[in-house]
Amino acid sequence: MGFWDLKTLTLDEFRPGIWSKIDSGKNLTMAVMEIVPNKEGIAHDHPFDQCGLVVEGEIEMSIGDEKKLLKPMETYFIPAGTNHNWKTLILSAKILDVVAKQD
Repeated sequence: MGFWDLKTLTLDEFRPGIWSKIDSGKNLTMAVMEIVPNKEGIAHDHPFDQCGLVVEGEIEMSIGDEKKLLKPMETYFIPAGTNHNWKTLILSAKILDVVAKQD
C-alpha cells in the first residue's frame, strides 16, 4: 500500500475481537490492530524481532519476565526467541506492530 492514515484506515476482522490491516514486504510486516477490551493473546515466541507502538487505548504487554501497561505513544520491543503475550483490560487498544521476516 505504501501510505496509511491511521485516523481513517479501514480494518478487517482478523479474529473475533481483533481487527487489522497488514502490509508485507520482503523483510518486514507492518500491521495495525484494534483489540476489544478484556481480550488476551496466547504466550508464544518466534525466531524474529517484533516491535510496536500503542496508538490509542491501553494494552498490557508481557515480554520475558517483564510486564507493563502501555498507553498511547509508548512502545515495546520483543527480541527474537523471547516469550511474550498481551492483554487488554477495560479499554480497547489500537497498536502499530512491526515484525522482521525470516528468509
